[in-house]
Amino acid sequence: MAGVTAAAGGTGAAMSRAFHYRFSHFYFPFRSSLSSPRTSSIAASSSLLFHGNTTLSFSSFGRNHFFVSSAVSDRTNGESHRRPNVVDILEERGLLESLTSDNLRNACSDPNLPPLKVYCGFDPTAQSLHLGNLLGIIVLSWFQKCGHRAVALIGGATARVGDPSGKSLERPELDPETLVNNTLGITDTITRILGSRSRAQKFSGDYSDSLVILNNYDWWKEVLLLDFLKQVGRFARVGTMMAKESVKKRLESEQGMSYTEFTYQLLQGYDFLYLFKNEGINVQIGGSDQWGNITAGTELIRKILQAEGEGTYGLTFPLLLKGDGTKFGKSEDGAIWLSAAMLSPYKFYQYFFSVSDSDVVRFLKVLTFLDMEEIKDLEKDMKKPGYIPNTAQRKLAEEVTRFVHGEDGLAEALKATEALRPGAEAKLDWKTIEGIAEDVPSCSLAYDQAFQN
Repeated sequence: MAGVTAAAGGTGAAMSRAFHYRFSHFYFPFRSSLSSPRTSSIAASSSLLFHGNTTLSFSSFGRNHFFVSSAVSDRTNGESHRRPNVVDILEERGLLESLTSDNLRNACSDPNLPPLKVYCGFDPTAQSLHLGNLLGIIVLSWFQKCGHRAVALIGGATARVGDPSGKSLERPELDPETLVNNTLGITDTITRILGSRSRAQKFSGDYSDSLVILNNYDWWKEVLLLDFLKQVGRFARVGTMMAKESVKKRLESEQGMSYTEFTYQLLQGYDFLYLFKNEGINVQIGGSDQWGNITAGTELIRKILQAEGEGTYGLTFPLLLKGDGTKFGKSEDGAIWLSAAMLSPYKFYQYFFSVSDSDVVRFLKVLTFLDMEEIKDLEKDMKKPGYIPNTAQRKLAEEVTRFVHGEDGLAEALKATEALRPGAEAKLDWKTIEGIAEDVPSCSLAYDQAFQN
């Protein structure tokens, strides 16, 4: 996992490794098992980090991974308070595309059932996630806010193959060092956004703000090809795999599809099987282009574990599209990165401040946690005489920037925005100046030129 420094050592059959993972400007120790997926898990140590006024707990979650959590316990079976129905919330906000079973609606709010464990995958194909990935993080956050456990799966193994979904060409191969660096960056972004109690809280007393981060390379590195073909491959039907939309489009294209890409859906399907069997994770979410990969997992669970799907579910949300109908992505010019190191909070804020009136209401619904009534009021105000242009955009920019970059990032963006207002008088630190330098006219002067009388 990202990080970091590792000191390996162990006793007996199971070896362990001590990790030091950088969280903001603090360091904390973490110990996890490096035992084979076939061996039983061992208890892992945990530690506390005091971050501002919040106490976060870091401890193991099964094997080879950790979770970040405030001291909030999950509700147990027989709880008297019914959790908010996250599926209904997502549907109202335009964040629901498909469900593998409508029974998920009952499972997510039934007080007699334990909270769900919900995961979304992120392949480390770049050093940062981008705006197209933000919906997955937001849907995970909604599950958190409604009392469920959020799990982010870093695709350290699947990124070596490349997901063909929505792609016309095969992804370029990434070397191991790049994958490690990308994993570090993405893990840091997800932890920063979802690993804080203040980000998760929504419904008083009815939420679980813990975040689990896993890397599927931790189990794939132990898998042998012949074992996989025997234990998993024989349950996969080639006709069904070829019928998936992502495969059909590529097979019909001039470039075609490699066997490596063709196996991707089976790898992702096995991830769901592994997580359900070993970690009790029972819901996978993803964009609408992930439907085939998600159902590949539910099918494997049904066939291999002889489970009828009562406890496993898939949920997809619509892709976030631009006004012209194209996807947000990292391969496009001007990608909207979620890392401040790749796109400053100021530039991030300005992007949302500049969206069109035709997109702003839709973005408010899917990218913010504002009450729907407040969004409806903003929409009504936009049609009234005397409406101040960009009022809704300003609200959108503030909410999304705060969610992604925190209060400090929003303050930095607002300070830079105010400083660039014509006639404004403001003092800027070097970090803010550096963040806006590429977006304003500038020139370089020698010291004696800059300070001559």
